[in-house]
Amino acid sequence: MAASKNSKKVNSKAEKAPLYSINSYSGKGSDFDRLIHERTRLAIVSALAANKKLIFSDLKSVLQISDGNLSSHARKLEDAGYISCKKEFDGRVPRTQYALTATGRKALKGYISHMESLIKAMEKV
Repeated sequence: MAASKNSKKVNSKAEKAPLYSINSYSGKGSDFDRLIHERTRLAIVSALAANKKLIFSDLKSVLQISDGNLSSHARKLEDAGYISCKKEFDGRVPRTQYALTATGRKALKGYISHMESLIKAMEKV
């Protein structure tokens, strides 16, 4: 289709706003931790950061999630080394206790720092 005489030429050299990804704001692509970013896993890590340790039933109650969801998400965090899981018996009753590891605390601090950088960058827009 031919351009009309009155149409303006688009300046191909015109400045465009830079495009950013969620990884761009802190300057390091590795700062964004997708494992922690998932809502339930972030809630688990946050609850364990606020409490030295929690047993399965307390964590389930605080987060208001099903046994299966908690088990599944906790296993992913445990596999990453973010939380520890200690299984004991109280008499004949199994008792699973979770705690945030040093690696998990560091990952949470990094994630929070990245989110703060993202918020500051958005405030400038």
